[in-house]
Amino acid sequence: MKSVVYRSYGGPEVLEVCEVDEPKVGPDWVKISVRAVSVNPIDWKLAAGFLDSMLDTYFPVTPGWDVSGIVEEVGPAVRNFVPGDEVYGYVRKDAVHGGTYAEKVAAPIRTLALKPKNLDFDQAAAVPLAGLTAYQTLLEDLRIVAGETVLVHAAAGGVGSFAVQIAVAHGLKVIGTASEKNHDYLRGLGAVPVAYGEGLAERVREIAPDGVDAILDLIGGETLVSSVALLSSRSAGRIVSVADPSVKKLGGIYGDVHPDVAGLNALTELIEAGKLTVNIAARYNLWDAAEAWRESAKEHTRGKIVLSVDEVSQSRLSL
Repeated sequence: MKSVVYRSYGGPEVLEVCEVDEPKVGPDWVKISVRAVSVNPIDWKLAAGFLDSMLDTYFPVTPGWDVSGIVEEVGPAVRNFVPGDEVYGYVRKDAVHGGTYAEKVAAPIRTLALKPKNLDFDQAAAVPLAGLTAYQTLLEDLRIVAGETVLVHAAAGGVGSFAVQIAVAHGLKVIGTASEKNHDYLRGLGAVPVAYGEGLAERVREIAPDGVDAILDLIGGETLVSSVALLSSRSAGRIVSVADPSVKKLGGIYGDVHPDVAGLNALTELIEAGKLTVNIAARYNLWDAAEAWRESAKEHTRGKIVLSVDEVSQSRLSL
């Protein structure tokens, strides 16, 4: 089968398409015929070696953690999936080696759920990592409650877009930071948009004079530091960042995302109820992953970038 791999750390130029052996299927694993995967910044950051001190890496590496596709084979202990099932998942394993940028992927069932019926494979592949990050940080870390006000930084990005919609679906008022070109987009998702830059605190205070109840930070740095003062007097420590570990020194939580079947099923419920939509910023053929990484590295993507296995020609959607 074909797979995208890299044999050493580097940028998009280290990616190549080659023939590899089909993956083995463990007792509680399934083999998936891949239809689409999505690009997440962690994909190219891992390839650049940024997390070498934290995660074991075995070359050659097939990148990717998001996937959607059709179950082709199930292990002998698998009871909840059968061949032919359409699934999606966040297939994060303990080591960096066998990812999802391939024609077929072996995945433990703890990482998978049935694909939402109203999404195509491209849309479904865009959900797991970003959707679970938003869901887990809001529901598990911040413990949001209906009627509260939450501030989401980088609200127009992949995680931010999901976070806005999840918070709105749970009855929260959402203030979302974004560049002005994305303000109408955020309004369409249900957020009150505010611009980045000087005067941000004052703009937020105009909307929430007593401060916000919780903050989801997807930027880090000075934006994170200056945000602490925007919390209401009763909300000390209710700030989570997935971008900057120094949030812990500020009394907040450094968030991470983990495979979670219950979380995927909760996202599916929201999607099938029409409360959570998926915005595809660009589509590429899987074998053009290097170009997709270059686009992702610009870090101005609205929504998600998807790599399709069965698309012959590359297409782009306007941002």
